[in-house]
Amino acid sequence: MAVLAPNALQALKFFGIEPRNKWQKYNFNHSIKRLKKHGLIIFEKTSRGIFARLTPKGEDRLRKFKLLGYKLKKPKKWDKKWRVLIFDIKEERKGTRDKIRFTLKRIGFLRLQDSVWVYPYDCEDLVILMKADLKIGKDLLYLIVDTIEGDNKIKKYFKLTT
Repeated sequence: MAVLAPNALQALKFFGIEPRNKWQKYNFNHSIKRLKKHGLIIFEKTSRGIFARLTPKGEDRLRKFKLLGYKLKKPKKWDKKWRVLIFDIKEERKGTRDKIRFTLKRIGFLRLQDSVWVYPYDCEDLVILMKADLKIGKDLLYLIVDTIEGDNKIKKYFKLTT
């Protein structure tokens, strides 16, 4: 990752992500490399630092997620981890809030609360694309958690067995 963007790990704070261990840093770097390799993002150097920006191809991919009801690929076996998205968008950006909710619902996320959504499979690429496209870096938090209290209803919703 240092070759692509020497300050990429410092950029995590811009995305609202602070990896706590080597595994989280690896996952983030791997997602960024994959997005760059596929031509979905580029890095731009500005007076404020280095930032990731969606390419036209990345914008098209994000539109597909939003408009076509694109479903994320599901692995054959669930890793027993929940992906939780939490966002806090101010009232002035209500349209952005609505776009996020619409996108998450169309992709197959389950709403736990108005601004808390859950999904059982990896979706970090989507989250990074949404943050870049909607300019909501710090306002959208992506969590990978082992347990959610009372998750039996969630497992049933996603048709997961333990």
